[in-house]
Amino acid sequence: MNFALILFVALVVTGGIWLLDVLLLKRGRDRDAREPLLVEYAKSFFPVILVVFALRSFLVEPFKIPSGSMIPTLQVGDFILVNKFTYGIRLPVINRKVVELNNPERGDVMVFRYPGDPSLDYIKRVIGIPGDVVEYRDRKLTINGKPVPTVNTGTYGYVGNGLNYITATVYKERLNGTDHTMMTEPDKPSVYPTQVVDFPYRENCSYNAEGEGFVCKVPQGQYFMMGDNRDASNDSRYWGFVPDRNIVGKAFFIWMNFDELGRIGTTIR
Repeated sequence: MNFALILFVALVVTGGIWLLDVLLLKRGRDRDAREPLLVEYAKSFFPVILVVFALRSFLVEPFKIPSGSMIPTLQVGDFILVNKFTYGIRLPVINRKVVELNNPERGDVMVFRYPGDPSLDYIKRVIGIPGDVVEYRDRKLTINGKPVPTVNTGTYGYVGNGLNYITATVYKERLNGTDHTMMTEPDKPSVYPTQVVDFPYRENCSYNAEGEGFVCKVPQGQYFMMGDNRDASNDSRYWGFVPDRNIVGKAFFIWMNFDELGRIGTTIR
């Protein structure tokens, strides 16, 4: 469901009814006559819809985390806010950038439209920016030939999709001078080659047949994304790069989690 499109249609319909009444219908009514119910509703809802549409299109948009690919940073059920203007101002519905501002940086947690189906919104961490060479081998990340610093901070247990209990190793990882947490599962390969699909610029990537790792060079105007739950994330290593036109915004705040109220007010980093 494209909620932005629904809001836009509602905005056009209510605004159109109100405008039609002002320009034509009102002239044919007696001065003391009551406005038609449809016109009353249109005049009441139009300002509300306009404010909501403007806020979520240009300032902040709420999202709910549906999967565990960003554990431990984001939990299933987290309601988050996404900054819509930090990466440039885009026209709503068509998502076309009209004002250039900042570009995504390594380490940002970003919401984007899934390249395989733009009607779906995904959230991952920016690992590679245009021109970067990203290598992930034996669950160790290297960017432009330099290993990304990590510090083992313990373990993390959670229930996986198959309802099996998983114990992962947690690391503090530093990207672009900022620390964040991520985790790996020692008994899993760095990538499952059989799950890699054909995608634009596929020739920029090479995969080890045994799943020990891969290396990709990020094309211009594209970004390489990975989940913090590294070995349980469907991300760029499988379906490719995220083009700039698919960017939605930068995740920055958890405003609600009904299962864990202590997560309310957490800054995303």
